[in-house]
Amino acid sequence: MTNAIEIRGLCKSYGDFALQDVSLTLPGGSIMGLIGENGAGKTTTIKCILNLVRRDGGQITIMGRDNISQEKAVKEDMGVVLDECFFHDTLRPLDIDRILARIYRTWDSALFGDYLDKFQLPSKKFVKEFSRGMKMKLSLSAALAHRPRLLILDEATAGLDPVVRDEILDEFLAFIRDEDHAILISSHITSDLEKAADYITYLHQGRVVLSEAKDVILDSYGRLACTAKQLEEVDPGDLVRVRRGAYGCEGLIRDRAAFQRKYRNLLVEKTTLEDIMLFIGKGDAV
Repeated sequence: MTNAIEIRGLCKSYGDFALQDVSLTLPGGSIMGLIGENGAGKTTTIKCILNLVRRDGGQITIMGRDNISQEKAVKEDMGVVLDECFFHDTLRPLDIDRILARIYRTWDSALFGDYLDKFQLPSKKFVKEFSRGMKMKLSLSAALAHRPRLLILDEATAGLDPVVRDEILDEFLAFIRDEDHAILISSHITSDLEKAADYITYLHQGRVVLSEAKDVILDSYGRLACTAKQLEEVDPGDLVRVRRGAYGCEGLIRDRAAFQRKYRNLLVEKTTLEDIMLFIGKGDAV
């Protein structure tokens, strides 16, 4: 099976910030969550995938095609949803249908209409009359109506209420039932990614900290809760990051099972993606 996205050694410098040797692989039939703090490089990575900025180095292939030399074919296979609706306020869904039918060779007006009905979007109302949730559903409908094989979403669910987010996540899961389809979604809402994502790539200060199957990450990483004295007894090589407070200490563990075998008297709990981000973003090096 051809991988949906392969990135090897991606570099892009803006002077005060740089993506450094970013590599990741998104297999077909799966969802990858792209996480990281604001300014970590998530949007820059997506812009490089879309060939919206000139990269300094590295290679990107989409469905086995180079995203520069075969850009037109790549973008025919791709649906994109950004954090803001890019349709003008004075357009109606009916207008959007007519416009995009002339742009995409595979545009399906009937399918677009089906999505409008499914998401209960009025076809004759102006975009300016839509709520944020409705605008996001409209963007998703347009992204899906030309039958792409890859969806790319940059903070598409930010600011949406839990009911709308859950509805959109269900649509993502339906999309990847076809193993020829895949989704890359950048999001700060790690709880959504824990529900839906198959893989997680974590960017921190322009570098890939981890890129692994979500279940492997959540099964292997752990959070140690202990006293300052107990922390001193732990080999620094067994800790990723630590946080020290007035009432105790915490440590991020990379291999929970091995740690528990070695330190049977210490408590190690399962952790979340958010915990991992907080430890790496705000914790102290060992």
